[in-house]
Amino acid sequence: MQLTAGMLSKAALLAICVVLTGCRGRQAETKPSIELSRIPPAAQGGRERIDTISGSIRGARPGQQVVIYAHSGPWWVQPWPDNPLIPIQADSTWKTETHLGNEYAVLLVDPGYHPRPTMDLEPTAGGSVALVKIVKGVGTLPPLPTVPLHFSGYDWNIQTAQAVRGGLNNLYDADNVWTDPKGALHLRITKKSGKWSCAHLILTRSLGYGTYRFVVRDTSHLEAASVLSMHTFDPSGGDQHYREMDIEIGRWGDATSKYNAQYGIQPFYIPGNISQFTEPSGAMTHTMLWEPGRASFKTVRGSSMQGSAPVVHEHVFTSGVPTPGQELLEFMLYLVASDKYPAQNGSEVVIEKFEYLP
Repeated sequence: MQLTAGMLSKAALLAICVVLTGCRGRQAETKPSIELSRIPPAAQGGRERIDTISGSIRGARPGQQVVIYAHSGPWWVQPWPDNPLIPIQADSTWKTETHLGNEYAVLLVDPGYHPRPTMDLEPTAGGSVALVKIVKGVGTLPPLPTVPLHFSGYDWNIQTAQAVRGGLNNLYDADNVWTDPKGALHLRITKKSGKWSCAHLILTRSLGYGTYRFVVRDTSHLEAASVLSMHTFDPSGGDQHYREMDIEIGRWGDATSKYNAQYGIQPFYIPGNISQFTEPSGAMTHTMLWEPGRASFKTVRGSSMQGSAPVVHEHVFTSGVPTPGQELLEFMLYLVASDKYPAQNGSEVVIEKFEYLP
């Protein structure tokens, strides 16, 4: 059969339509989408509670990755600001740990994207952010189990739950916290059934502005992976970086480190929010004076704050200092991740007394 010009024109149009339809179909197939297979509970954020969020990305382009934000006060990048990019696996799935929040944002981002540590407004698509999906947390968490303790005239709760800190999922055991007949507080890291367990103690009421004083016996024996932290923390204070202010003793997993102590306010990754120093052996008295817009830290030798006591280090923070809220004082003796200097024999710290002056 001989084809006429009209028939050829119709055939050409049909071919073009088929091609265009196929292109549109392929474009529709490759349009990215985000699905979640596991959504963490809805909870007020805080570093002590960690869960897993996971899902899949359909239609992602080569090099694209996932970024997660948890909403508690601000939106916080997860799991940490220095580790925010989550790879998409060959089967299109992704998975990461996250601190908790009331909502969770999943971002599909292009290569070269640098997530902000925090956002005041919810993340939106645009620029290097190809797609955003925001979901509410699913369910709620039960209260963490605790054991009561009385120390230095105050009531405290011993924590017994697991929590991620220092790159490890530390287990906190009530057997690692006690007071001796003289009233001194003992915190220790021990191994049970082949697993390390640590110590965590929280004051039962907020103290607010004032002077916090800690008398600590010699800590020079601490293993490189062990850290003692004396700090304030407010799980509901996400808008003020959880009102965390720290006195921390340890080498953070590096036995060769010049420094074995530091003062800090959060967020720790902002320049100027950490003041490191070298603490000598022997008993030390650490003080934090918390005032409006000012947090003054000092460490002196010995078990008193007499004016003649030799000063080891002191530092004043005047930027980013939180206001009082529902913060509680905490003691933690925990382990950090260290390939070169992992925990070997455990550690113990004795805090002779704690004093607070309003």
